[in-house]
Amino acid sequence: MARNPLEPSESFKLKPIPLLIFSSRWLQLPLYVGLIVAQCVYVLLFLKELWHLVTHSWEFGEQQIMLVVLGLIDVVMISNLLVMVIVGGYETFVSRLKLQDHPDNPEWLSHVNSGILKVKLAMAIIGISSIHLLRTFIEAGMIGMPTARVTETGVMWQAIIHMAFIASAVGIAAVDRMTQQRH
Repeated sequence: MARNPLEPSESFKLKPIPLLIFSSRWLQLPLYVGLIVAQCVYVLLFLKELWHLVTHSWEFGEQQIMLVVLGLIDVVMISNLLVMVIVGGYETFVSRLKLQDHPDNPEWLSHVNSGILKVKLAMAIIGISSIHLLRTFIEAGMIGMPTARVTETGVMWQAIIHMAFIASAVGIAAVDRMTQQRH
């Protein structure tokens, strides 16, 4: 009789407490499903903003179009971040997806681990922060006017926070590299 590949072999049977601890990883499944729902919300936001751009393109000036497009890019980058967390986190912490022979298997997934996932997430956050900072710099020309949405202090703090994100990413990458060299 053929063995079911989903059932553990005799050599992998765990005692009750280790089995409970190991099985607890499945408690993360609703979290990843929740992130998929959040990504659906971002798809709706993207479509809403795209519709807004298309229907108002004749009324908008170049700067307004650029700001809306940067908003669309921001939504896409956040969605990419969600995909990395959902797929990479599930693969790393819950269960293998077994996508090796699938034609759409993302290249980065074949060598993902928690360290690489942290670095990729840090880089995605820097990209998102860069888009926000670029939008702020575009709007900075309005500082001092009654319709200004940004202040000098706000621009300064946003730049400082962005630099902190960059420093954090460099630190995470350095620690990950040192850890990899030890192994």
